[in-house]
Amino acid sequence: MSAALDRTKLLAARFRAAQDRPYLASALYSVTVVESRAVPTMGVDRRWRCYVNPDFISELPVPQLAAVWIHEVAHLLRDHHTRADRLAAAQGRDHHRINVAQDCEINDDLLADRLPLPPGRLEPKTYSLPSGLLFERYLTLLPPEVTGGHDCGSGAHGVARPWETGDGGGEGVSEVEAGAIRRDSAQQIRSASRVRGDVPAGWRRWADAVLEPTVDWRRALSGAVREAAAWAGGAVDYTYQRPSRRSQSMRGVVLPRLRQPVPRVAIVVDTSGSMSDGRLAAALAEVSGVLRAVGIGGNRVTVLSCDAAVHVVRAVHNIGEVRLAGGGGTDMRVGVDEALRHRPQIIVVLTDGYTPWPAAPLESARLIAGLVGMDAPTPPEWIATVRIDEPPEAGRPATP
Repeated sequence: MSAALDRTKLLAARFRAAQDRPYLASALYSVTVVESRAVPTMGVDRRWRCYVNPDFISELPVPQLAAVWIHEVAHLLRDHHTRADRLAAAQGRDHHRINVAQDCEINDDLLADRLPLPPGRLEPKTYSLPSGLLFERYLTLLPPEVTGGHDCGSGAHGVARPWETGDGGGEGVSEVEAGAIRRDSAQQIRSASRVRGDVPAGWRRWADAVLEPTVDWRRALSGAVREAAAWAGGAVDYTYQRPSRRSQSMRGVVLPRLRQPVPRVAIVVDTSGSMSDGRLAAALAEVSGVLRAVGIGGNRVTVLSCDAAVHVVRAVHNIGEVRLAGGGGTDMRVGVDEALRHRPQIIVVLTDGYTPWPAAPLESARLIAGLVGMDAPTPPEWIATVRIDEPPEAGRPATP
């Protein structure tokens, strides 16, 4: 015979979780409890409703149940369902596999915090994987045969489950309210870190990312190039290729028309030994998209491969035609000087920042530095600077 839901035990476990980790209290108490025998254990939906199986609750002691509470709330705080929605189609088809990767992201932090998770827990060590990664990275590292684990609901992997029916026994939490809960929890974690000093590193990193989110470097780079293109395009000149319409009113006189030239762009790529191929490929792809967006293309883009000397100079129609060479020391001044010989109005330098820079602003071109890696040294103030974050596979990125 199935047991009735021991709501007192369930809420006592939540109270214990909030008492032991007070910085998670507001998130824990924002969750609505919904009894359901269809859910295998416990699971959450996008609206912060927690579906609980009475038999599962009866089997676990309060300390383990408190750990499960924190696990489920971690899915919601880390916005796993939204991040799962952003996955490529090939990755997002198996929501069970996604759930396993998400559990790896959460449970390594919870175990480091000495929380007594129930038997059968999944963690990076289960698959001989390193700790400290985000689930998006674990998803690519999991063995092919991993296709299922615990089902934590749409609040984790983003796919609605059969037990998430109707209004779920409550209105739930809206996306706006969820954002406020995340920010409040992050602030509580930061405050607790200063006072107690025992907040796990995983939660501290998450809080820092929420309170100090990384600027979208793609937007910043696009904005910098667009601004430079607008500046260069502001220089107008006269042309007789398309006579002015005013010539029609002046018999025998041909008047020139004003034209706005398309700016020339030079991209100087740092190919020194400290730059990785993956970083350069990602940055070049983004610059290609930006140039297309501002209408720059054809033979008006020159790409220069440079370390301590310029190795390849090539006019390209698309970034796929770029050929990179080098691998020695670093001096982007050489690349900038060579780029100026092609009379560009915009020069974009992609580098890790460990290079000398020109001593003074350029008279004939705008200089934009795309600094690959968030620890790159800052160039002179007169250079428009965009910091390009490292790819996710290089480690745990700043975005939660």
